[in-house]
Amino acid sequence: MPRKFMFTREEIIAAALNLTRKGGILALTARALGAELGTSSRPVFGLFRNMEEVQREVLKAADVLYQSYLKEGMESGKYPPYKASGMAYIRFAKEEKELFKLLFMRDRSGEEAQDSREELEPYLELIRQNSGLSEEDAYLFHLEMWIYVHGIATMLATSYLEWEEGFISRVLTDGYEGLKKRYKE
Repeated sequence: MPRKFMFTREEIIAAALNLTRKGGILALTARALGAELGTSSRPVFGLFRNMEEVQREVLKAADVLYQSYLKEGMESGKYPPYKASGMAYIRFAKEEKELFKLLFMRDRSGEEAQDSREELEPYLELIRQNSGLSEEDAYLFHLEMWIYVHGIATMLATSYLEWEEGFISRVLTDGYEGLKKRYKE
């Protein structure tokens, strides 16, 4: 009769995500994960081949959480949809510092480059609708705006800044309007 596992994969991933939230991906070790679960590391290796597999699952779980921030922000109606995506990105950085670092500040030199232009299409369409810019200009506009948003998010994730939501909103509006004016000239 096969051995019954003490934990499900989902429970282990949730515990691993929690560890990563608290101490970053470097805190995610087999020993620490076992301690988080209140056991040894042995149950982890009954369901996962190695810690790299656990880390990949944590990366996926962190992305699912980030996507929920985006969805919630864009559906809330608090900000126009394009601005809401930037505000959600920044809020994720502020509230989930270690997961933000994992998703957006890790070394990617060993990863395959992804052409994300298709993924950006909904955002580019919002820019085109609100500004009348061409597809190429909307893409460049978005890249410049994303650099701006990512800079703010990074400074919040590293505790370099402690800006309030109202000020961040104002700064994003100023950046957006400034770029829009420049592209219109």
